[in-house]
Amino acid sequence: MKPTMKPTMKPTWIRLTDPDITEAELEAVSTVLQSPRLAGGPVADAFEDAFAKYVGREHAVAVASGTLGLLLALKASGIGAGHEVIVSPYSWRETAHAITISGATPVFADIDYWAGTLVPEKALAAITGKTRAIVASNTNGHPAPWDELRTVADRHDLALIEDSTEAIGSIYQGRCVGSFGDLAVFDFSEPGALVCGEGGMVVTDDAELAAALRHHRSRRADERGSVVISATAPHQAAMSDLAAALGLAQLKRLDNILARRKRTERLYLDYVKSFEGIKDPYIAPEADEVHWLLYVVHLGTRFTRSSRDAIIEDLRTESIEAAAFSYPLHTQRHYIDRGYRRGKLFVTEKVADRAVALPFHTHLTEDQIAFVIGTMKDASINVGAGTAIYL
Repeated sequence: MKPTMKPTMKPTWIRLTDPDITEAELEAVSTVLQSPRLAGGPVADAFEDAFAKYVGREHAVAVASGTLGLLLALKASGIGAGHEVIVSPYSWRETAHAITISGATPVFADIDYWAGTLVPEKALAAITGKTRAIVASNTNGHPAPWDELRTVADRHDLALIEDSTEAIGSIYQGRCVGSFGDLAVFDFSEPGALVCGEGGMVVTDDAELAAALRHHRSRRADERGSVVISATAPHQAAMSDLAAALGLAQLKRLDNILARRKRTERLYLDYVKSFEGIKDPYIAPEADEVHWLLYVVHLGTRFTRSSRDAIIEDLRTESIEAAAFSYPLHTQRHYIDRGYRRGKLFVTEKVADRAVALPFHTHLTEDQIAFVIGTMKDASINVGAGTAIYL
């Protein structure tokens, strides 16, 4: 059936994110709560083993968050004060902050207009004698161009770190995201497909890097008296068995969760395509399968950043939780204090100013999706942009 109009009934509140939790997750957490170990027990180890197998890596190290995961990945790679790390500015700030927390300097390079991922040629142009790593993101679930990025990294002897904190399940040239970098970092907080409250995972095929990750992450009780082990301070960044139990239960159901999210995506696509001026998410030909973090649509070029914000406010007035997908990192105070200014990265700013993240989870109904897109169409007319063409 062709979408024609939005429902007239106003919903109670349509959330941006809503985890897919079943009895399996509740039972897994309950079992740990009744065990003698809430942290440092066997469940986190089991989650690591299962996750490494899922991604196709030799080692997985569970951590307390994606930010801490990237911080430990940098430290394991020997990156810190005096070094530069090339990174995309079109990202969630919490993860990228790990670069400055490590003592290194983030150097922003621009993104691809369509995919939103780091452009290898722009990363190449940003390399200096201080550069030690490239951190490239699978932005909102869309894989980065890993073959080209690997060529740049290898040619200049740089660590290539894969930021998959916005991605799980996506496939690029026959391989899962998370299998391309020297290390790859995942995050399990909302609004991802796999959630365990707060937590993350770092994966690698390098045994020495895995050992370094564990060394920087935490110490086991039987290691606390070791003079050698205690020579450097750990970050106490381990994942609890409670979070790991939730994550492991989610991982066992992940294919089903992703399939349910695909249904939501298909419904969105039907309604978005019926309204000129709202561009659905782009998928590059080399991406075999993309699983979005959020359903991000792009407004036409006649829209401004302020009109985008007005549309988001109109959606919230109608009980729809929406958000700007990204406020470019180089325009935020943390980086302005380090010399960045708006106007330096044109593509990032153009894309970010018109990107709207809409509710995306397995519990959305077709009527709710129709209401979201219909309300967004009305809101775009209210701000005076009409049916702008996306270019």
